[in-house]
Amino acid sequence: MHSLYEDACATMTLEQVNHVSLPDVLPIAFSLVHQVLIEDGSVVFAGGPMPQFSDEWAREMDLAILDHGKAKTVEEMMHQRIGNYEAFLSFQHSVFMATEDFVASLDPESFEDIIVPSPYGEGIANTFSARVGGTRGISRSDALECWIYQHALRHMGEIEHARALVGLTGMTS
Repeated sequence: MHSLYEDACATMTLEQVNHVSLPDVLPIAFSLVHQVLIEDGSVVFAGGPMPQFSDEWAREMDLAILDHGKAKTVEEMMHQRIGNYEAFLSFQHSVFMATEDFVASLDPESFEDIIVPSPYGEGIANTFSARVGGTRGISRSDALECWIYQHALRHMGEIEHARALVGLTGMTS
């Protein structure tokens, strides 16, 4: 999954990433920033490294909105822009490497450890990961699958569609 993001980013310009095609159609910048900030902030709950995002990174990337946008409206997040694409790519790479190093370090038997027990709290109860975990609770495997892989895959679909709106092709056949 990370290689798709790296390839997509390597073939887009900052202008394409920040382009707004139509009202209420989020720029690619939203999907890129949202995905990496959610991954950065989620892996810790599966036992991984602490988040790397900081005020310093936000300044370096020159983000228009210092938020992943999960609890914000489309209207609010329409304004997400990346000012320094090279800094964004550096942050993205750092997050991806931290996640991959963490997953590679895991004892395979720990994948079935329940890290979010059922019944779920209000913030988790209506999530996809709660559906996957069901009444047994969310395992480390479920968490990584839902919070990292499935989430990134969903937003890659948005990015592939948005690439067509800026004159680029999709990432896979």
